[in-house]
Amino acid sequence: MESITRVFNNVDWVTAIFVVSLFVLVLSKTFFYHKFINFVALPFNNKYIFLHSKKHILFNWFNVLWSVFLWLNVALFVYYLLSIFKIGGTLTPINYLYIFAIISLFVVVKLVLQFINSFIFNAETAIVHIVFNKVSYQNYSGLVLFVANIFLTYITPYSELVAYLALVLFIVVLCIGWVNLLRIHRNFITVNFFYFILYLCALEISPFVIIGSYLKY
Repeated sequence: MESITRVFNNVDWVTAIFVVSLFVLVLSKTFFYHKFINFVALPFNNKYIFLHSKKHILFNWFNVLWSVFLWLNVALFVYYLLSIFKIGGTLTPINYLYIFAIISLFVVVKLVLQFINSFIFNAETAIVHIVFNKVSYQNYSGLVLFVANIFLTYITPYSELVAYLALVLFIVVLCIGWVNLLRIHRNFITVNFFYFILYLCALEISPFVIIGSYLKY
């Protein structure tokens, strides 16, 4: 029987990202067990939103852990998308660090602008609820990308099918979040509809238009 040599890409640094991601999940489950159980069922019921948004606490360790988990996996998924569709030439682990830094900075700046917007329009409480809802679903979508990244690393490397499927599921989770957000906060949105449209255009749509324009050219 003739032996066949199989060549694998060096994925040690990617494995390290998975280890850190799993460590973050373990920490969140260990120290926030009940919150974690409610959170993993987020797309199927609103128990997590109703129980934990009442405290008006957005910046807590549970959200911080899941935000780190999200940033790690979004950055890796974007790295794989760039590799699969051959955008940006040859990529290295340094490129992953750049992507991670850009995503982290983007999210932090966006949050700061959202709270500035809430202060200007004297709607801090409502905006905190809205941002908490949106961030919760964004963090949950990190689980979808985590699984997709495992497939793209170890099972079906450079698979366009996996990439497209993960993108669809990622968008579905975010859409579920927006539908629930509009349903829960419909009274506030109705009263402040004009400001809500400005918020969507300035902080939700325009950043992605700018990014899309940049990638196009």
